[in-house]
Amino acid sequence: MCEHCIEDSNHLHHNHEEEHEHEENISFHRIILSVVLLMIAFFCPKESLFKIIFFTIAYLTAGYSVILDSLKNIIHGKVFDENFLMSIAATGAFIIGEYAEAVAVMLLYILGEYFQHKAVHESRSSISKLMNIKPEYANVEVNGQLNKTAPEKVCVNDTIVISAGEKIPLDGVIIYGNSYIDTASLTGESSAVYVKEGDEVLSGTINKNGLIKIRVTKLYKDSTVAKILELIENASHKKSRTEKFITKFAKYYTPCVVIFALMLILVPFVFPVFGTVKIWVEKALTFLVISCPCALVLSVPLTFFGGIGGASSCGILIKGSNYMEALSKAEYVLLDKTGTLTKGTFEITEVLPENGISKEELIETAALAEYYSLHPIAVSLKNACAKKYTPEDIISYEELSGLGVKTVTKKGTILAGNSQLIPDIDEKEKNNIERGTQVNISLDSKYIGKIVISDELKPTAKCAVDNLKKLVKNIIMLTGDNCKKASFIAQEAGINEYYYSLLPDEKVKKLEEILEISHGSVIFAGDGINDAPVLMRADVGIAMGNIGSDSAIEAADVVISDDNPQKICTAIKIAKKTMRIAKQNIILAIGIKILFLILCVFGMMTMWGAVFADVGVTFAAVINSLRTLKVK
Repeated sequence: MCEHCIEDSNHLHHNHEEEHEHEENISFHRIILSVVLLMIAFFCPKESLFKIIFFTIAYLTAGYSVILDSLKNIIHGKVFDENFLMSIAATGAFIIGEYAEAVAVMLLYILGEYFQHKAVHESRSSISKLMNIKPEYANVEVNGQLNKTAPEKVCVNDTIVISAGEKIPLDGVIIYGNSYIDTASLTGESSAVYVKEGDEVLSGTINKNGLIKIRVTKLYKDSTVAKILELIENASHKKSRTEKFITKFAKYYTPCVVIFALMLILVPFVFPVFGTVKIWVEKALTFLVISCPCALVLSVPLTFFGGIGGASSCGILIKGSNYMEALSKAEYVLLDKTGTLTKGTFEITEVLPENGISKEELIETAALAEYYSLHPIAVSLKNACAKKYTPEDIISYEELSGLGVKTVTKKGTILAGNSQLIPDIDEKEKNNIERGTQVNISLDSKYIGKIVISDELKPTAKCAVDNLKKLVKNIIMLTGDNCKKASFIAQEAGINEYYYSLLPDEKVKKLEEILEISHGSVIFAGDGINDAPVLMRADVGIAMGNIGSDSAIEAADVVISDDNPQKICTAIKIAKKTMRIAKQNIILAIGIKILFLILCVFGMMTMWGAVFADVGVTFAAVINSLRTLKVK
């Protein structure tokens, strides 16, 4: 059954590709046939019936789809679109005896459409490359036998087997074997990561060498690869203000030009001295051809689509063109410290017990308190503890936001966290740590010591901050750590303004203060887990290095699939380039059309020139849009 599902999925994919190629072939053959018929008509004797017949066949061959689409749209209440404009202009030209011009209008229009579709297909192919991370099957092990199964059919806790060179189809934990995993499909950078038993692996990555077995931890619909694909597929649904403007502009623009064209036809009736009816009808039809808004309607959305595709190829997932536009207007960049500027991998550097307790007992007590916590600091404490605990040792567990944890155990009630959590710490002891994170521990309301855990600045953090200074006006660090640690990291990273000892709600408050004074966009980059409220409140929330985290993908507007802060700069550069190209297309399309419309009214533009102008502007705008696919 599952193999049939896989085959059906592949069959549908191939059918879609074949259908696209078939449509392109039909369009190409229509263009060739129309050109041949047009050339035959030219060589027929003047006033010959055959001449009119060949012109008519050429006209219908080139323009039947445009006329049909126009009629369908009129039936559905969508009258004023580019199909309507071209149909009226070409049919009008044919009626008044300008057969060659009528055929040329349709022929060059479908030629422009053909190249536009080719360009759109090329743009979509950049997204398709990323979509290739979708696994086609999973090898599920049942009683020693491998069953080839659709990923959607695999259950949590099933065991799947991945051979060398195969994609990892679902998120899970390695229970057998070791290998190197290629994460390029998620991060945008080719890198081999060594994994072994007990390590978590993400779907969409590739097993480079060796056979591994994985215990599935998430259903396919909740897996990393499914969330990424859903994010990208939905990205085009969130329009920027520029796209909305173009949509609204086209809605009002098209009826206006039709009305103006009708007014041109009335000129010889009101002012006979200015020419014959035929002359002004030709001007009106030429006016309609020039006014076709194809260049704007197609090129601007294509520009944003290309920008999103270009960012995706770098491992930067932008949820919509509205966030692309906001990124381009960045004025403030607010950075979380842990996991964004620092590595977020902690090691114990000092163990300072109090009140007669040993170092080993202090570490064991801290590890017991953090048993259910997934925070990197908690993980480092548990890794350092030789004693292994079980859920039976825990009676109750509570996370205290911005403070630490409170855990009731068989050993007693343990508090583990910052100095605000345990008020009876000596004032001298609170801030005597130059660097690192201080975890204070109390047992049954008795302070028993502290453990110091250090984190390091990421190698790319300093360079990222330096590059951000060239792109935005202000860079600010927000952290829950104390003044000394915040000052040390800020100085190392080259950040002049920072705020420390902030609880999650205080970070939101500080962000809102900055939002009030900012004239541009305020961006916040955090780890996507503890900073979800700030990520959601910022104009653009960027989740760093948490592509496997549900909260990162849910809360953030942009997800950077690795932990490289340099990609914040890359995202802003791509956004600025995308907006620049979109504005170029708007100016190009509107500017040239206004010029040619004026020339048309004064009789300085023929139907041939109008068609070449319309197709040329559209083609130029589309080609310009495709530059967004080139990131560098």
